[in-house]
Amino acid sequence: MQLGLSFSDSDVSSFTPLVVLELADDTKAEAITWLLNRIRDKQQNGGAELLVNQLLFPAQDDQKSNPNVFVVGSTLQRLLNGAEDVGLFKEFQDGTMRGFTYANRESFKDFNGDGEGFLSDAECQYIIKHGLDTLRAKNEQHVPGYPKLKLYPGKSVVRRLQSKGVLIQYFPLHNKEDLKRLSFSWYKKFKLSFQPLDDIRHYFGEGLALYFGFLEYFTFALVPMALIVFLEVWKRCSATLAYGWGTLSRKKAFEEPRAGFHGALGFNPVTGREEPVYPSSKRQLRIYLVSVPFVLLCLYLSFYVMMVYFDMEFWAINTYHENPNIATSILLFVPSIIYAVVIEIMNLLYRCAAEFLTDWENHRLESSFQNHLVLKVLVFNFVNCFASLFYIAFVMQNMVLLRQSLATLLITSQILNQVMEAFLPYWLQRRRNKKVHKRMRRLMGDKELPLLGQVQLETEMNTYLGTFDDYLEQFLLFGYVSLFSCVYPLAAVLVVLNNITEVYSDAFKMCHVFKRPFSEPAANIGVWQLAFETMSIIAVVTNCALIGLSPQVKAYFPESDTQLILIVVAIEHVLLAFKFILAFVIPDVPKHIQVKLAKLDFDSLEALKKRKILEATET
Repeated sequence: MQLGLSFSDSDVSSFTPLVVLELADDTKAEAITWLLNRIRDKQQNGGAELLVNQLLFPAQDDQKSNPNVFVVGSTLQRLLNGAEDVGLFKEFQDGTMRGFTYANRESFKDFNGDGEGFLSDAECQYIIKHGLDTLRAKNEQHVPGYPKLKLYPGKSVVRRLQSKGVLIQYFPLHNKEDLKRLSFSWYKKFKLSFQPLDDIRHYFGEGLALYFGFLEYFTFALVPMALIVFLEVWKRCSATLAYGWGTLSRKKAFEEPRAGFHGALGFNPVTGREEPVYPSSKRQLRIYLVSVPFVLLCLYLSFYVMMVYFDMEFWAINTYHENPNIATSILLFVPSIIYAVVIEIMNLLYRCAAEFLTDWENHRLESSFQNHLVLKVLVFNFVNCFASLFYIAFVMQNMVLLRQSLATLLITSQILNQVMEAFLPYWLQRRRNKKVHKRMRRLMGDKELPLLGQVQLETEMNTYLGTFDDYLEQFLLFGYVSLFSCVYPLAAVLVVLNNITEVYSDAFKMCHVFKRPFSEPAANIGVWQLAFETMSIIAVVTNCALIGLSPQVKAYFPESDTQLILIVVAIEHVLLAFKFILAFVIPDVPKHIQVKLAKLDFDSLEALKKRKILEATET
């Protein structure tokens, strides 16, 4: 069945393809027709009012091509109206950031003529994604051709189809020219300078740009070891970036239920629609009777593995003392290396289990799902990665072993991360690219079909799962540096070197390994800010205690441990008080941005007053 046009037909190039939509290859013809009509239908009729055409891949001898691949685009008028619907903020003529309205389009900076080029590709793709996600069933009905696949009023059609496997994926296409320019300015030339954050935001969106902004800031903050104030200053940097990108004062869109959320059909008093509901009591029972005991069991296993590691460590030390030579001196590092590898494996396995459990808890909103997942993962990773170091520092009080273990764990984890995140993806992607290019040359000969080849290549790319793992990695590195910085100051140097390579490897992956992610508006780094601040508070207590345990400090109090403890506790309280004072003294939002936001609120209030006066006069 051919609902669209082959690539050789001219209609595919009648609009700029921005998003690829792939259905299962066995999708019923009537279901495809129904979905395409919904996508093309006018918004007032409940459609998305988007442009969509089919891509027909040539027949292949070695494998069957999926005929149900479509490209989605939009008219400029629909995109401008959509920019207002999603609450996009753009720069006004007076330099402030304001919510875009089509009626006042001429008052926005860089809006010329009909508005061509006013919206970036990432913004256009986000608007299209919003249009697809907001396709709703008008009433309770079945998908044509699928009598068991029921749609509910008000529930997203696209997410429903995706949860049932009818819709395989939909993702934004790369813009090859923009990607080439970004790659060159970002990672293809080595330079000791700031990243092109505005270009990254323009291409990938605010959420990803804020991660790279934080990675850059964190790396520079480690150079002078300014760890006591750097998180407070980061809030100001984050606010400045978010304001310049129009997300600081942008109203958060009403959050729709997750695609995987399920429950009995009921009435939502907020939206006034019928949609699946799930009792909160059942969710709490699942959390406290299953998830919490499982996390505690995993923590127990982590402690058990830690004690096995110490047995191995003591065996290696005894072996070295009995027969000191080069072989036994190398043997001293083997337990820590094995333990570091085991930690990474346990973190990976636990992450999979945590995702399964959090999904099974059936959270209605994606934000709630992410918060519970972050909490589970952070608690386990903190204990799994740092418990042995705390035991060595405060139970064994062996600073030499602490320094050795910290260095081995940090270096081993960095090597594993670089192999898994940089070298392996690079090798796999080169292999995949060669395979696809070879297949296309065999099928098409000298005929150049750049869009067809690009779509086929990008459908086989890995899906980017978000910044969760990237922030988690930086959180653990921050822990290694801040918790025990007084014992092993070289840790900061190692993390700086790691983050420099991290910038380039992450940039390469985003440009050439993963599918282009949809732009997700973000005003800050979210719950990770709280995680890093909590770690910094623990770090103050840890370092004060470590300094108090050092022989140099103990020498000043040879006869009174109580006096030493009181002094250490007093210093720790002073430092914590200093941190909390800084949190109040240093405003999260710079003064000049506060003024601009206040001016925006004032102008909005004045406009509202004028409108009310005009309405009263007309009445």
